[in-house]
Amino acid sequence: MSLLYLASQSPRRRQLLAQIGIEPTLLLPERGEDAEALEDVLPGELPAAYVQRVTALKLRAAVARHARQGLAPGVILCADTTVALGRRILGKPADAADATATLTALSGRTHRVLTAVALQAGRRRWQAVQVSRVRFAVLPPAVIAAYVAGGEPFGKAGSYAIQSGLAGWIAHIDGSHSGIMGLPLFETAQLLRQAGLAPKP
Repeated sequence: MSLLYLASQSPRRRQLLAQIGIEPTLLLPERGEDAEALEDVLPGELPAAYVQRVTALKLRAAVARHARQGLAPGVILCADTTVALGRRILGKPADAADATATLTALSGRTHRVLTAVALQAGRRRWQAVQVSRVRFAVLPPAVIAAYVAGGEPFGKAGSYAIQSGLAGWIAHIDGSHSGIMGLPLFETAQLLRQAGLAPKP
């Protein structure tokens, strides 16, 4: 079976791959690579276009990294997740005030979580996008304050993680739980099969 290289610093994506019997080799950014800069939003960019563009940039960087390091051939997997409220992209919070403002905006409303997945093996590339809808109940200010104080929002699109304690305030999900976590397993498994990797039945 071919090697799968996971070009992601997210432990959740690695855990999700393990759930379908895939143990990836990590292909992380090298010193001097500005991975965060790839996530900058372009003026007027819509969420679906954004998440696909960023994933493609991450994949291009990972393919170049794989070549520089002279690694064994394999399939390279990249993903990116963004949260959108209407046309507005809610990225990773800059600070506590930003996280508080984001969670306040999401309170009592439905938002979208978009995750793009892209694979490359040699010159062949496969990609998919999964969109879920999530509705929060009204979040009391004290709940938001405690959540932010605990540090959970930082490094996460939309300032929250579905696998955290805030899950107790999610009233409805329409879509993929694993996609909201950062790697939609149905779509990913389909892409892996196309690339010649067989996930666990």
